[in-house]
Amino acid sequence: MIRAGVRGALGLALALGLPLVAMAAGTTAVVYRDPSCGCCHAWISYLRDHGFDVSVHENEPMSAVKARLGVPVQLASCHTARIGRYVIEGHVPVEDIQRLLAERPDAWGLAAPGMPMGSPGMEMGPAQSYDVRLVDGDGSSRVFAHHGSPG
Repeated sequence: MIRAGVRGALGLALALGLPLVAMAAGTTAVVYRDPSCGCCHAWISYLRDHGFDVSVHENEPMSAVKARLGVPVQLASCHTARIGRYVIEGHVPVEDIQRLLAERPDAWGLAAPGMPMGSPGMEMGPAQSYDVRLVDGDGSSRVFAHHGSPG
């Protein structure tokens, strides 16, 4: 019953275009990253700045983490996170994560393949246009959100 209330509040906030920073409060993100990766650290800071509680794991080879969590090779990026029942691969913007949590589709999670310039944590250099993909359990994917100028 509480979950339905939270989903309803998130959906209403999304529909009204309200800022969702406070809506992430108390949401835990478990992030796996290579300790030498600076952009991963920047994305973690970005999540924290947007109200997520972040637990960081740096002691496993990323290839093993990605294999265990089922990250499709063609959609891989540098870091991988678990938020609720979803896997978040790469530099996915908070608004996409919040939309995913509000809509709760039957999916594996979201992926921002590669390391697109201008995405959260990759703010150096000229911004690129990129897609965030909604990934189904079978590894198929479709565009969930587009960022940057139209391709």
